[in-house]
Amino acid sequence: MARTRAADFAEKQRCILANAAAVFAQIGMEKASMSRIALRSNVSKALLYHYYPSKDALIFDIVRTHLTELESAIEAADVSSAPPQKRLRLLVRAVLENYRDADNEHKVQLNGTSALSKEQLSELQAIERRIVKRFSRLIVEINPNLNKERPLLMPATMSLFGILNWVYLWFRPGGPLTREEYADFVTTLVLKGIKAIR
Repeated sequence: MARTRAADFAEKQRCILANAAAVFAQIGMEKASMSRIALRSNVSKALLYHYYPSKDALIFDIVRTHLTELESAIEAADVSSAPPQKRLRLLVRAVLENYRDADNEHKVQLNGTSALSKEQLSELQAIERRIVKRFSRLIVEINPNLNKERPLLMPATMSLFGILNWVYLWFRPGGPLTREEYADFVTTLVLKGIKAIR
């Protein structure tokens, strides 16, 4: 007979993922041990292995959960009836809001996937491609010239993600801009640049 899941399975799993991400971000993937992650998560090592059989499984689920939530937030924020410039502003806000309190998960995404299997990487890359494609479709609506004479749509799109993905290194609450104000700042910066590209 199959073992039934505990009522708090999802809550414990979420706690383990958050604590594992913190350990990985603080000391790196190589130095992090399952024992240390169990201790940080306040669970037994046996229980940790019940949820995740290896560090790679943990890394994969941290990144998959982070990207899935990001994609859902972007999809929810995308108002298809709004003008493209407004939609881009909403999507940038959604990304930066999703990154709030997710620095550890973001670091794992950027630094921890080298040990994952091809199948795991393929699943994560599929989510990333869908996110990038949503932004690309919007950016080319704002400036259709980006894909005419020279293929400039991808550089324009990835430049935006370059700005967004490294914000965790320097942005701090209580600074001169709120997260929403910074999202508007970035959108204006990118919109002006996108419109100027010929």
